[in-house]
Amino acid sequence: QAPIKATCEDMSCKTGFPEDVHSAVVSRSVHGGQPLLNVRFRSCDGNKKIHFGSSEPEDFRVGEDGVVYAERSFQLSAEPTEFVVSAQDKETQEEWQMRVKLTPEPAFAGASEKDQKKIEDIIFPWQQYKHSSPLKRQKRDWVIPPINLPENSRGPFPQELVRIRSDRDKSLSLRYSVTGPGADQPPTGIFIINPISGQLSVTKPLDREQIASFHLRAHAVDVNGNQVENPIDIVINVIDMNDNRPEFLHQVWNGTVPEGSKPGTYVMTVTAIDADDPNAQNGMLRYRILSQAPSSPSPNMFTINNETGDIITVAAGLDREKVQQYTLIIQATDMEGNPTYGLSNTATAVITVTDVNDNPPEFTAMTFYGEVPENRVDVIVANLTVTDKDQPHTPAWNAMYRMTGGDPTGRFTILTDPNSNDGLVTVVKPIDFETNRMFVLTVAAENQVPLAKGIQHPPQSTATVSITVIDVNESPYFVPNPKLVRQEEGLLAGSMLTTFTAQDPDRYMQQTSLRYSKLSDPANWLKIDPINGQITTTAVLDRESIYVQNNMYNATFLASDNGIPPMSGTGTLQIYLLDINDNAPQVNPKEATTCETLQPNAINITAVDPDIDPNAGPFAFELPDTPASIKRNWTIVRISGDHAQLSLRIRFLEAGIYDVPIVITDSGNPHASSTSVLKVKVCQCDINGDCTDVDRIVGAGLGTGAIIAILLCIIILLILVLMFVVWMKRRDKERQAKQLLIDPEDDVRDNILKYDEEGGGEEDQDYDLSQLQQPDTVEPDAIKPVGIRRLDERPIHAEPQYPVRSAAPHPGDIGDFINEGLKAADNDPTAPPYDSLLVFDYEGSGSTAGSLSSLNSSSSGGEQDYDYLNDWGPRFKKLADMYGGGDD
Repeated sequence: QAPIKATCEDMSCKTGFPEDVHSAVVSRSVHGGQPLLNVRFRSCDGNKKIHFGSSEPEDFRVGEDGVVYAERSFQLSAEPTEFVVSAQDKETQEEWQMRVKLTPEPAFAGASEKDQKKIEDIIFPWQQYKHSSPLKRQKRDWVIPPINLPENSRGPFPQELVRIRSDRDKSLSLRYSVTGPGADQPPTGIFIINPISGQLSVTKPLDREQIASFHLRAHAVDVNGNQVENPIDIVINVIDMNDNRPEFLHQVWNGTVPEGSKPGTYVMTVTAIDADDPNAQNGMLRYRILSQAPSSPSPNMFTINNETGDIITVAAGLDREKVQQYTLIIQATDMEGNPTYGLSNTATAVITVTDVNDNPPEFTAMTFYGEVPENRVDVIVANLTVTDKDQPHTPAWNAMYRMTGGDPTGRFTILTDPNSNDGLVTVVKPIDFETNRMFVLTVAAENQVPLAKGIQHPPQSTATVSITVIDVNESPYFVPNPKLVRQEEGLLAGSMLTTFTAQDPDRYMQQTSLRYSKLSDPANWLKIDPINGQITTTAVLDRESIYVQNNMYNATFLASDNGIPPMSGTGTLQIYLLDINDNAPQVNPKEATTCETLQPNAINITAVDPDIDPNAGPFAFELPDTPASIKRNWTIVRISGDHAQLSLRIRFLEAGIYDVPIVITDSGNPHASSTSVLKVKVCQCDINGDCTDVDRIVGAGLGTGAIIAILLCIIILLILVLMFVVWMKRRDKERQAKQLLIDPEDDVRDNILKYDEEGGGEEDQDYDLSQLQQPDTVEPDAIKPVGIRRLDERPIHAEPQYPVRSAAPHPGDIGDFINEGLKAADNDPTAPPYDSLLVFDYEGSGSTAGSLSSLNSSSSGGEQDYDYLNDWGPRFKKLADMYGGGDD
């Protein structure tokens, strides 16, 4: 694209516009508020107040600073747009006019080389004051129009844009520079300026998607670096090119629509974005549907809003049972959908048709059958199957069952199997075959949600369920249960109490009579006749028994039939025992303490009677006539129906323990009385009435039971001590016996035996060679001098004759060797008469080890080859000479 073109020539000071016609090139798309160009107006008198106006105020507005703005957004036509800008002096009303000609920028690729080479001059503005002094400049009061530069330019680079110059460059040598992002700030080096000529150039292609505009500031200084002009702002807009395809936010879009939806129903919205300028055609997208699969019932079931991307239905006939999902290919094209110049991209929209309840459940049969044994509950008697074309496991598919007739007592219920959607007819109350042998139920099935509007099918389906009751052997039952019997206690054994019988509910089964037995009788007081159920006593009934609670005694009996399978029932007999006066009252407590003086010495006692009214209190308390000391020393006074006070009659009674008999009589008819002994401990008391010698009295009055217990403890302790002493003595004897089993000299566990001493041979050693012979060749009574006896030698005494073993047994006969040693030990008359440690490692009589010397050797060894001894080294040289030398 060609940059903005503005031509302005230096002239002598003359108030007004510097030119009659001002031409400018702007972009085709104009937006409201966008600055388009800057008109220059020269005022030789700095005090003038100028007002700018436009001949097309609805399209263009001129600011006080001379910048022309667009009032609204519009597209420039291919022909130049012209309007007039006027300037009026507010005081003198003098007016100046200039015609403005706006030309839309051509495509960059089609710009002529001549247009590309035309460079605009940007001159630093100035104003002149009328004074005797030279011309003076003031701060600029207008804005340089922005420079439009297309992105992705192919060069050549650097590409010249505009030339910055000052009107003082004729008299001074100036240097130009630019600052800002893109020049001396990151990204640096995009824009450069010739410091002499002021030529501003771009060095490489621009990308609007990275930076849409650059704001630079131009400077003019002299050779000394002094600022000559105030800096001016230069805005470089990067013009968008259609270099980006639309991109969908998602490659696959998912949406849903209920089946049966009317045309115009909103489904979903797809969205694509374009990195190009959204306010230009390059970024304006349009949508359309390329294809629909499947194409039934219509190839155009959906449409899309080409600007917003909203997908809606345009045809009726969505049926999930026929088509569950549609796949749409959506295309987004920029350049407002221009198929020739626009760039496109596609995405997939997957629309799932959701289920609505447009199909009611239907029973697979008109009548279902089932059977159930009587008296069974929580039993499934029939499975009701239905079909539903709606989506499984949704409220539109889930079935609910209810009974509409045939079960007035509520003995059945229908549950729904969540997996199969079947109705499970279940018994919830027991059914008696003798009362009902068959049920005919009417059931209905419907969905959890009502049918959708406009569906012509009935909302529910009905069927009949025929249930047959099967007769089974039922348990007998007692009537009444429990059975209550009132009986006075004290009924003697063998007395008939009552008859407790049961009934068999099976009226249609051939069975013999019932038989009875006792199931629970805690006190074992009763027995029942197995045939007629007559109950008699086997012991005296006692209301005061521990098995009686609240005067009630419970016993359980069993009635059994002979059906298949045999059944039985239980019944409870409750015997309410009436009290009789069969228990005499007793004193409580049994022991008491009082002082040996008269005051204070009252003892409170209570009468206790297991019987109840009227055979209990009020009680009468009195002391017996004998012995006479009782009434002489004591007196008793009743203080209530159950309580009395015992006190001393005399002033002083020696401390000790006294047995005071008390006669207590109840109020029964006839009366029952007993003499209870109260053990009274009389003691010395302090001023507060507390005993001071209770310990002495208690020790003196220690009971017989306590003394026996103490003696038993002492005896047990003595027995334990005696057993310990016996055990210690026995252990010492065992230790001594074990020490006798081993000869001290024969015990070599603590001796160090050296067998590796090597001398000069048997020729130059004074040894008794008889020690190397078998022990059985030595005389039994030969006594060796003590001086030459070895420490590890067995003591010489009479030894038992062990069986002679072979001189060189086979190594596999070690078990026989041990067994022979064991037999020899068993035949040894000197061995102790019990098992002991047997030493098998002593090389004595019967040893299997042969002699290491050639003397008295039992074998010549001539048949063996001993030449290998020469290879064993110097230590075996002697043996090699003795055995490996051949016949010599």
